[in-house]
Amino acid sequence: MLTSLLHRLGQTLFVLFGISVLVFAVFFATPGADPTARIAGRNAAPQTIEKVRREYGFDRPITVQYAIMMKKLFITRDLASYANRGELVVPEIVKAAPITASLVCGAAIIWVVGSIGMGVLAAAMKDTWVDRSVMMLGLVGISIPVFWLGQVANMITQNRYHDTWLFSWVPGLGYIPFAESPLGWFKALVIPWFALAVMFIGIYSRVLRADLVALSEEDFMRTARAKGLSPSRILLRHGLRTAMITFVSLFGMDFAQLVGGGALLTEVVFGLPGVGRLTYQALNNMDLPLIMATVMYSAVFVVVANAVVDMLYILLDPRVREAR
Repeated sequence: MLTSLLHRLGQTLFVLFGISVLVFAVFFATPGADPTARIAGRNAAPQTIEKVRREYGFDRPITVQYAIMMKKLFITRDLASYANRGELVVPEIVKAAPITASLVCGAAIIWVVGSIGMGVLAAAMKDTWVDRSVMMLGLVGISIPVFWLGQVANMITQNRYHDTWLFSWVPGLGYIPFAESPLGWFKALVIPWFALAVMFIGIYSRVLRADLVALSEEDFMRTARAKGLSPSRILLRHGLRTAMITFVSLFGMDFAQLVGGGALLTEVVFGLPGVGRLTYQALNNMDLPLIMATVMYSAVFVVVANAVVDMLYILLDPRVREAR
């Protein structure tokens, strides 16, 4: 077990190192990405530009610049933004992370419950009008862009029908901290939760339905039917548990990607100052410290999620336990 954990840790560190080098190299390979002019300001004198270049270490070799940035990001934690001088990037991410986590966790609960319900119902009613209707709804959910759905939701709840009894409870765009008002926190996020979850409900329900239908002809399912078990018990206890292997794999990667900033469009549309919106602003300003910090933040979540998914495989699939 210890050897396996050390091997996993080594892989994680190697992946994070590779990602950091790639992001750093791409930034300096981008035409017009030299941050010296941005920091010095427009029409800065050559003496000012040279002073900024020496102060920030841009006159040093690339490898030295990379090492200094990694030291400031992970050890001293005093890495400052190039676009907003004096603003430390690590506190900015720490401030934005709970907002993104609140958005993604709520949406994840909705899409997991909704997709399992729709997928199981469609598989149980295979080739009936119920099956076709549920799968059609799933396809509609996949086809709707989240930014369009969010804009439509805002138009309905914030403008046209905001003064009616149906949506008068909806607060203005933005985020309300849970510590400040739990009810306000819920009201501010409930519509973004559904807007973000709709697409994933469509994807996951269709994947789960396809897996359950394919598993219905497997030997262990036929054996369960031969023993006289009820169809619902066979589907839920035997089929669903095996089908959840694919489900868990998809969920782990999608959840980590969203927590790492993949919910960018949802955050922008609903005015949520999360990690995704922070990354968007950093990319617009070509702010390397903030880009590096948000990318590493996202990479950590993806790598950790991959490790958690591997452990869940062991619980869900006995064949994996036997192989180990």
